[in-house]
Amino acid sequence: MSKQEPVALGQTGETGACCPALLTTPLDEGQAVELAKVFKALGDPVRLRLLSMIASRAGGEVCVCDLTPAFDLSQPTISHHLKLLREASLIDCERRGTWVYYWLLPEVTDRLAGILTRPVGEPLPAPAEVIA
Repeated sequence: MSKQEPVALGQTGETGACCPALLTTPLDEGQAVELAKVFKALGDPVRLRLLSMIASRAGGEVCVCDLTPAFDLSQPTISHHLKLLREASLIDCERRGTWVYYWLLPEVTDRLAGILTRPVGEPLPAPAEVIA
């Protein structure tokens, strides 16, 4: 079991202010470290597929028993990937009898979308001149 604390993406020590959008304000070191943890969790095709399967599930949650057959991987490997998604605060889960049910934490994906979205109507910054 990892001793990492779950990432609360975009939360600062103040009143819950969110990270700035990448295209409007440069990230400070702490924000970049925090954001990198989430992107690292999403940087694996299996984890990205798992997140997509969980997020798109009708009813908002899915049993691990429905996730495992979609992959040519062992159940412990799937559980490991799900654990990494939980540690990145992208999903949460609850044990119900024999099975564990997973659901998306939309506040984290909403923050990711906000960080990656260019404000409507604002042009991208002009590229810097290259001196040859």
